[in-house]
Amino acid sequence: MTRPILRCFVLLALTAAVLRADFRGAIVMDAATGAVLHEQNADAVSPPASVAKLMTFLVVHDAITAGRARLDSPITATLRDQKMGGTQVNLAAGETFPIEELLNALLIESANDAAHALTQVHGDRDTFVAAMNARARALGMTNTTFRSPHGLPPDSRRREDGDLTSARDLALLARELVTHTDVLRYSSVIVRPFGAGIRPEPLPMRNHNKLLASVEGCDGLKTGFTRDAGFCLVATARRGGKRVIVAVLGGSDAKTRDAEVKRLIEDGFAKIPADSVFVEPPVGVVPVGVAPVGAPAANGAPATPPATVRFVMPGR
Repeated sequence: MTRPILRCFVLLALTAAVLRADFRGAIVMDAATGAVLHEQNADAVSPPASVAKLMTFLVVHDAITAGRARLDSPITATLRDQKMGGTQVNLAAGETFPIEELLNALLIESANDAAHALTQVHGDRDTFVAAMNARARALGMTNTTFRSPHGLPPDSRRREDGDLTSARDLALLARELVTHTDVLRYSSVIVRPFGAGIRPEPLPMRNHNKLLASVEGCDGLKTGFTRDAGFCLVATARRGGKRVIVAVLGGSDAKTRDAEVKRLIEDGFAKIPADSVFVEPPVGVVPVGVAPVGAPAANGAPATPPATVRFVMPGR
């Protein structure tokens, strides 16, 4: 084979590799230190689709650890929750579920109705979204603006009117989640029923993150897709004392996205320094006790025992 022909084949192979990794933005981070191991257009701004639900989880978790709510606090679905559309667990107005059940629906089924119902933790949607943006600013997510708790496209269908973020910002969010919350207790679950013991017929849920079953140590976090956002994924995996976080935005299809994230996870583990050790979150947090959401305390005293956030990693 002559050199010009060989050079042509090499160029074609390199072009194909670039196309397979054709994302609007991507980043690989060492969860222990926050060090960036690889990045590609990591600050490019793009819609996150359902990956926005990671911030929804964090805001609810913050409310629980601050004593504003409990995992067993009841949330009653509204007509607006019922009409969310897209992926959902078919909440009907008037149905009541504990926050913990809705968190499972949020991260396993990626339920838009559950995401919207959880905004009641802060009283209403606007106040909840304001809390999402305040948390983003506190984390240094400088390219992020949240306008919904679920990541659905805005009614206008104009990108600038919807949720916007970057791969770097999502990696910062994921690192906060894996180091300070029990998010992996939810995001690692592959199959679980919704409403068991509450509904006459529980709804089967299956995690949209296919890497849970195909990548060693993968236990989270969240997929996302809309036509405008493309195929998005924030994933994490732990092996021994090391944990990698990968965030990609705007993939062309789910298969390509998953294959590229899998490759980036392997590349990330190869690049983590030997002295970098990830420390798990504490086993429990017991914040000040308050009444469940919507239940006033009498005479200024807590209506219920102290809220507890359990950090337990179940088997899949």
